[in-house]
Formats: sequence, structure tokens, C-alpha cells
Amino acid sequence: MFTRVANFCRKVLNRDEAVSADDTEVAPMTIIPRDRHNISRKDISENALKVLYRLNKAGFEAYLVGGGVRDLLLNKKPKDFDVTTNATPDEMRKLFRNCRLVGRRFRLAHVMFGPETIEVATFRGHHEAEQEGISSQRGQNGMLLRDNIFGSIEDDAQRRDLTINSLYYSVADFTVRDYVGGLQDLQQGVIRMIGDPETRYREDPVRMLRVIRFAAKLDMSIAAETAEPLPRLATLLNDVPPARMFEETLKLLQAGYGYATYLKLREYQLFQPLFPLINRFFTAEGNTSMERMLVQVLKNTDMRIHNNMRVNPAFLFSAMFWYPLIETAQRISQEGGLAWFDAFALATNDVLDEACRALAIPKRLTSLVRDIWQLQLRMSRRQGKRAWKLMEHPKFRAAYDLLALRAEVEGNAEMKRLTEWWGEFQAAAPPHQKEMLNNLGDDPAPRSRARRPRKRAPRRDPS
Repeated sequence: MFTRVANFCRKVLNRDEAVSADDTEVAPMTIIPRDRHNISRKDISENALKVLYRLNKAGFEAYLVGGGVRDLLLNKKPKDFDVTTNATPDEMRKLFRNCRLVGRRFRLAHVMFGPETIEVATFRGHHEAEQEGISSQRGQNGMLLRDNIFGSIEDDAQRRDLTINSLYYSVADFTVRDYVGGLQDLQQGVIRMIGDPETRYREDPVRMLRVIRFAAKLDMSIAAETAEPLPRLATLLNDVPPARMFEETLKLLQAGYGYATYLKLREYQLFQPLFPLINRFFTAEGNTSMERMLVQVLKNTDMRIHNNMRVNPAFLFSAMFWYPLIETAQRISQEGGLAWFDAFALATNDVLDEACRALAIPKRLTSLVRDIWQLQLRMSRRQGKRAWKLMEHPKFRAAYDLLALRAEVEGNAEMKRLTEWWGEFQAAAPPHQKEMLNNLGDDPAPRSRARRPRKRAPRRDPS
């Protein structure tokens, strides 16, 4: 306890000295009482309340913070509930038996309640006042590599990224605390970065993607000073590990607002670091098959998510990269004089390799993408037992959906007839399926392989 008090006093003194040195003005805190906001405990997870109550009972400050508070104020159902406190991760582990510590860049406590996990973060502090045994670390480009600096709630509010995500709800007095003008921005529908935007983007370039994601998700505008550096600093995303970029891409495109997010990524020139291969095929008119495919697959994904239907990243990537794959296969076929099937196989490897350099798409997904693409080559070959064998493939339905998308995007009459045939074949009873196969007389018959005669050993002369 004495150590905590001493550290708190040291931080207050350091902060006061810093403020007097730069003559910086700090926005006054605003406390919104219970009768002036709409947050009710009945809308908060019981497990999050348990964490808050236990921390308060143990003598610690604890607040609900971030997207949970933001969504509750907007009368939306939060996806999850995050807690922030002045308890350190080690103190959290002692207080909760069902707690595990995670994170290298910034240590977090995950309190596990069966399928629900409550994430608890210690108040973050400023980097200028490093604590004994705990330090921050920056790369040469300004990116934060390690960020285990603890502070007060005021420090924590300044260290968060967006004003609308820096609102704190207390179960001790049921108030909402606002240190950075987040409530006003929330009411006006403005996405604003806390602090100097360029400095904050250099600390963590993924913040640029978060600005885009929340602007699209909440249908808000981006403040001018927050938006201005985005195109200039887009290349900083190339320094982010590809595995993290993959996770962020799923949040961008598979959260139900993928199409709106795509438009904003294009507007602020942030699409290229995520999909450099696709970006090379964009045109001024924006009316190629690939561009129409992007729009349609993202709209379809949004529709499925809003209707509580399942979505698979493998299908999204197979549709997004289909036309770059075809362009690459055509180039390989022409330059190398290869058969289409061989050129297609080589192009598949090239396209997925380049995509993974930017996003580190896991092998479990790239293998599914390969299956969906390979099935496109087999969908027109339906004679004999092939149609039934194709339908038994685990990714047949995804391949059929991609075929239907291609037919819609290209307006190809032959492809539309093929799509309609497969749609009818899937729904038909076995006798009708057999009849449909027998009526494929107009389609080219499958080519049979000519068997080579077996070589026989020369007969020995018995003499």
C-alpha cells in the first residue's frame, strides 16, 4: 500500500512539473450523474459487475470503459465489456483465481467466466515517467514496442485512442466520467483522436484502421485533424506484423459494415497496405469485374452478419482475389506457353503467397481458398457421376456461391445457366437429378483417356 501511495505522489508531482513547464491546458473532467445518462446495470454483464464490485471492495478504483460504455450510451448492445483499474496485473492475479495474464506490449488480466472473458487493464501512464522495473520501448519509427507504464485514471484517459472510447462508468456512484470531451463527440457523431494524431499513429499505426472502422461502424464523420495524416502515414502499416494485420482485417471486413469500411479505406488510401495485389487492379472507372465483385461480396457479407448467418473468411478471400488470380494465370499461360490448368495452379501459389506477405492468412484458410478455386474449374464438368461427387466435397456450397457471384458480376449467360442448373440439381430428388444428368446431351462429352498398350517382355527362345 505504501508503495502505491508513493508512486501515485511521484506521478502527481511529475505531471504537475510537466504541465507548468509546457504551460499545457488539460481539459477539465466532466462527471455525468445517473439521472443524466441512460446506462443501467441491468444492461451490463453480470460477470463484469462481479469484477467491478470485487475490485472496489478490495480498495481499488475500477471502471467500465471503452466500447461497452460507448455502446450503452448509444442504446446498442455491447459486444464485450472491458474494465480498467489502478490494481496492477499481479494484484489482479492475487485477487481472482480465475485470472490469467496476457500480452507482451501491454500486460492485461483476463478474468475467465466460462465462455465469457472480462478484460481488465491497469491505468496506463505517460512514457516520460518510467517506473522502476517497468519501462516502455519505442522503435526508430516511433512505434511502441513495449508499453507497461502504469498511471492514474487521468493519465489513462489521455493514453486511449479515441475520445468516444475514453468514457468511464463507475458502479460505486453510477456516474460517467469524461476527461477528453468524448461525450460531446459521441453526441455530435465525430471520430476524434486524443492528442496529436500523427504522434499517436506513429506509436501504433493500427490506430488508423481503428479510426476507419469506428467511423464506418457508427456512421460518424472523422474530425479534420484526425483524418489529415491518414493518407500521408498509410505506409506505416507496412511495419505492423502481418499476423496482426490479418486480425485487424477481419474486424474491418467481417463486422457487418464491410462495404462502408471498404469505401473509407479507399478514400483515405489505407486499402493498399492491406491488399497490395488487389490495389494494382483498380481502375479510374471502378467498373471492372474485380471491382464489382468486391462491392458485391462485401455487401453480401454484411447482409449475412446482420441476419445472424455464418460467414467464413476463406470465402471472402476467395472472392476478393479471384480476378487477380485469373489475370495472373492468363499472364503465366501466355508467357510460359503452359496449359491453363498448370498456369492456374502456379497462379494460385503466387497470389496466395503475395496475399500472405501482407496479411499472414493462416494455412487453414488458404487451403480452403484453394479448394474453392479448384472447384470453379470442375463445376462445368457434370457428366456421369461427377456432379454427385462434386456435391460431396466439403466446400461445394462455397464454390457454388462463388460461381453464382461470378455469374452476377460478369453477366455471362452461359455461367448463369450453369448456376441455375446447379441450384436446381441441389434441390432435386435423386430421380430428377438422374434425369437432369441424362439431358446433358448438348454439353461436350468428357474426354476419355486413351490407354497405352502394356509393354510385354520379349519371349525367350526355348532353344
